[in-house]
Amino acid sequence: MATDVTSAQVLCRRLRSKLMIMNVAPDPNARGSDDGYFWCTHTMNCLGPDGKVAEKETCRSGRGCFESR
Repeated sequence: MATDVTSAQVLCRRLRSKLMIMNVAPDPNARGSDDGYFWCTHTMNCLGPDGKVAEKETCRSGRGCFESR
């Protein structure tokens, strides 16, 4: 079954957050813990190779350093 995902919804493959590391068995009673801290695995800090902030709102198709999955 194919999913209908536009390129604007796809995040850069280089974007990371600690939620990706700490993702254990989901607890339906627990609130999400997305603290909003992200980093780029290309630069290994909070800025992308273009010098702009690495975040899920901007690390998408159309940004010069974007890498698709």
